[in-house]
Amino acid sequence: MEEIQSQSDNYRSSSSSASSPASRVPSSNFFYLRKPGSLRQPISFEDSPQWDDTDINVRLEEGGDSINAATTVTTPASPSLSKLNSGSLHSPPLPDGAVVARKIAGASVVWKDLTVTIKGKRKYSDKVVKSSTGYALPGTMTVIMGPAKSGKSTLLRAIAGRLPHSAKMYGEVFVNGTNVDMPYGSYGFVERETTLIGSLTVREYLYYSALLQLPGFFCQKKSVVEDAIHAMSLTDYGNKLIGGHCYMKGLPRGERRRVSIARELVMRPHILFIDEPLYHLDSVSALLMMVTLRKLASTGCTLIFTIYQSSTEVFGLFDRICLLSNGNTLFFGETLACLQHFSNAGFPCPIMQSPSDHFLRAINTDFDRIIAMCKNYQDDHGDFSSVNMDTAVAIRTLEATYKSSTDAAAVETMIMRLIEKEGPLLKTKGKASTATRIAVLTWRSLLIMSREWKYYWLRLILSMLLTFCIGTVFSGLGHSLSSVVTRVAAVFVFVSFTSLLSIAGVPALLKEIKLYASEESNRHSGALVYLLGQLFASIPFMFLISISSSLVFYFLIGLRDEFSLLMYFVLNFFLCLLVNEGLMMVVISLWQQVFWTVLTLLSLHVVMMLSAGYFRIRNALPRPVWMYPVSYIAFHTYSIQGILENEYLGTSFAVGEVRTISGFQALRNAYDISPDSNSKWHNLVVLFIMTIVYRILVFVVLHFRVGKHESVLKFCRYKQYKNNTSSR
Repeated sequence: MEEIQSQSDNYRSSSSSASSPASRVPSSNFFYLRKPGSLRQPISFEDSPQWDDTDINVRLEEGGDSINAATTVTTPASPSLSKLNSGSLHSPPLPDGAVVARKIAGASVVWKDLTVTIKGKRKYSDKVVKSSTGYALPGTMTVIMGPAKSGKSTLLRAIAGRLPHSAKMYGEVFVNGTNVDMPYGSYGFVERETTLIGSLTVREYLYYSALLQLPGFFCQKKSVVEDAIHAMSLTDYGNKLIGGHCYMKGLPRGERRRVSIARELVMRPHILFIDEPLYHLDSVSALLMMVTLRKLASTGCTLIFTIYQSSTEVFGLFDRICLLSNGNTLFFGETLACLQHFSNAGFPCPIMQSPSDHFLRAINTDFDRIIAMCKNYQDDHGDFSSVNMDTAVAIRTLEATYKSSTDAAAVETMIMRLIEKEGPLLKTKGKASTATRIAVLTWRSLLIMSREWKYYWLRLILSMLLTFCIGTVFSGLGHSLSSVVTRVAAVFVFVSFTSLLSIAGVPALLKEIKLYASEESNRHSGALVYLLGQLFASIPFMFLISISSSLVFYFLIGLRDEFSLLMYFVLNFFLCLLVNEGLMMVVISLWQQVFWTVLTLLSLHVVMMLSAGYFRIRNALPRPVWMYPVSYIAFHTYSIQGILENEYLGTSFAVGEVRTISGFQALRNAYDISPDSNSKWHNLVVLFIMTIVYRILVFVVLHFRVGKHESVLKFCRYKQYKNNTSSR
């Protein structure tokens, strides 16, 4: 403590140019718009919600199922919001007939002594968040701020109940004074990077999201979607593509971020968690984003989000700030009280410097390395920064000052009041039926596949070109005995190379998997629903590829001219493509990276091609590995066998003038097939079974990953609840 006190005294003496913010900043400044006396009373108990006085009127709009909840909340409007409402910051004009922002019944959130441990996350400690305490009230914006790797996102996920299975949480989280899990639809969580569908317009994307999330009829979702569009000021972009579709330009980053938030607003949540709402946004887009969120908070919604750094104007819009460094809570309270806290600890914010910059400069350990690197520059041009104290000492000073301050005591008192007086329980909102979600995902996938040429249209063109090349190379074979071996080679090349070419669809399928993961995390979709929707949507395109390629190959090679044989060839190749699609989805679900997925698929295809029975007859393959089990796992084997049996069984070839041999005998030395006339149907059944098996594997991989996360999280919460109960 003597070291801390001496360092603080030295800093006070060296910072004569920096003064207290209360004495040097005029009241008209945008940043310092707060109610009088906020510096002397960092926490105001007038902000405590009175649940008994809350009046919620619910009515249904005409032609829709959106709920208008006019809520009377006793929390006073924040001064920053007052400036917004007074017209100092002009809001985007609403179109004629637009619905004014509707009131939302928010909810209070309290986290008490919250500690999160993740094994291997930190080199020096497994504790990512250490005994964090705070709260968030309806109609306010609470920001979790800190440098990189300070535990911001982990704390946000812990409050929202979305920690990974490798994390363990200790402490309590209360919603409206009750220690229960937040039900479906009561909260929304926006990831730092949300996967959007670039081939859909903003209105289409939100409309399909509403169909997946909300129960009721299709026509009743339009008003909900329009409310979300108006709430995020996306009226001018409603009919524009989100981005990444062919040659058409997409939305800017700011608008794309608004769309990801609007997707969660479709459910009209009481609480909204946002991880880095200003991620990759410029200063203007960041200010517009925060003004929009400020207006959203004015409707009654409880906003909790993380942020790394902000401008002075953006900082002035926050109601409360939770400052973290290395998992430690250095301050929680109102934004201006944070400035006073730093000033009391000996770190007053210099004039003309952003408060967030000053906070991060004082608690970010990376600045020690920067100062050491720029020491020569400091000697020649003065101090590099106004903070000349070691960062570790500054962090300990701020932490010790906060624990002994009236701010920490006021937070504890407020939390006790919020916990003792329980509010209304949040009720779960209805979900769309499974059949409805399957239909919505099928139609949406069909629309995506039809618009994105990289999805199936490119594969169709490449398959046609490859088939045409194979057909011209192997054309003019005739039907003599000498053409059998060459025709076997043509069939092998056709099946193997077209299946290998399907790897071009990996990026599109990977995007689908990421979209599923994003929607599954918010329980908008499910593994079974996604798989059935994707399967039903892909069948028309896969059949189009199979029939077009089969017709070109069949007639260029000169196979037997019978309609039934042609239909079998098309069906065989169609099932072969479906099996290959299932294999691709299994590998993509496991890796979820383009490089490793493509590398794995190429290796698997090469191994399957080697054991397919063309380079060496299957009965002659080494039994331990290549025959059992590789040759029986390779779908190439059954597809090629079925096509050759379809072509040669029941045929005969003349040998000389008297003797003839059957097609089976002609193929015996070139490829191993069965003499049974029904064997080609057996191969077709095997391909169909493999199609189902691969889809089941995809379901297991997706469901196991998500289900494990949810089950472990529920177990940790149950264990935490039992420990808290026993301790009481």
